[in-house]
Amino acid sequence: MSQWIRWLLAALLVPPTLISIILVLVDTIRRHGHPQGHFLSLRDEPPVHVDKSKVQLYTYGNDLYQAMLADIEHAQKRILFETFIWKNDVIGNKFKDALQRAAQRGVEVYIIYDQFANLVVSAAFFQFDPAIHVLRYPLISFPFRPLTLKTYARDHRKVLIVDDLIGYLGGYNIGDLYARKWRDTHVRVQGPGAWEIENSFIDFWNEYKKKRQAELPELTRRDWDSNLIVQRNDPMLFMFPIRSMYLETIDRTQESFYLTNPYFIPDRAVLYSLLKAARRGVDVRILVPAKSNHIIADWLSHGFYTQCLKGGIRLLLYSDAMIHAKTATADGVWSTVGTANLDRLSMVGNFEVNLELYDHAVARQMEKIFEYDVSQAYELTLANWEKRPLYWKVSEYLLSTFRPLF
Repeated sequence: MSQWIRWLLAALLVPPTLISIILVLVDTIRRHGHPQGHFLSLRDEPPVHVDKSKVQLYTYGNDLYQAMLADIEHAQKRILFETFIWKNDVIGNKFKDALQRAAQRGVEVYIIYDQFANLVVSAAFFQFDPAIHVLRYPLISFPFRPLTLKTYARDHRKVLIVDDLIGYLGGYNIGDLYARKWRDTHVRVQGPGAWEIENSFIDFWNEYKKKRQAELPELTRRDWDSNLIVQRNDPMLFMFPIRSMYLETIDRTQESFYLTNPYFIPDRAVLYSLLKAARRGVDVRILVPAKSNHIIADWLSHGFYTQCLKGGIRLLLYSDAMIHAKTATADGVWSTVGTANLDRLSMVGNFEVNLELYDHAVARQMEKIFEYDVSQAYELTLANWEKRPLYWKVSEYLLSTFRPLF
């Protein structure tokens, strides 16, 4: 019996593993000969008021980084900074220097970064002024349970909070590449809405800090703005409200649902909800990179294209540059900007945070951004998709074994 099990596992895992190796090699050669392209940026829209807060969307990295650095430079009391990837390059060092200057002038500075995401970054880069409080989210969580997904959970969040007044969150990591060559989306919230972003940082710090590190005091004030909500996934607590947010929104949508995501690998429930919405007449459009920075994710995503196209979902492939935004807008009233990808890792495997907004003015801006991005994309039709070679179709089928890992 054990021999049959070994043969079965080999039959299931060896072919997709070989295909993955080939794809990665091909992608490496492709990247070497074709450097990352540039995208045409829609300049940032003016801020709008949502309840008592002012909301600003950023779609170009340089503009975002200038705003973040300016807020850091003007900080007077406290800075909370959390990122997934932090490159040791010009942009990365600008942030490090700005945070250290803030600490030296008496501002409390707290930093969280993910160890796994920064394995290729020199450890010396993450040596900070002793006055700065640093939490390095570990490579592997303990107690180590190899068959439990939460053991491998990553801190995929990207947030900044300054003086309890200003909060940022979105898809942007910190580095030169993201400043000009990746299309992403971040949001700046000024006012009571920033407290919700701050609260998510405080909870994370207090839960995962080292014993010798002091706790951050809980917020004594939080607003009840119902039109601006922070949703956060916590795999350690098995809390996944971002997934529930998407499912509820898609089910509620009546007219339009526009999704932008770099890795479209939905679970069965999310895919079914999208198809059901399209069947009832909702204009469902999904914008993804034509070629992302993770070729395996692209091919896993391809496995859903036929079903989507036959189900009436429009697929738009962003060309020439990597689109990394994790956004959606529905019916001209609901929007979300955040860190969560539409795959299992983000939905149930990583720490993520999304801002959910109910506001017509924000939705209009989100729709304008989406339409502009679509102008840099091409639409994939069912007729063209079905013309792909047989080896492509076979590879998609074999790689589907890996879907639960993404």
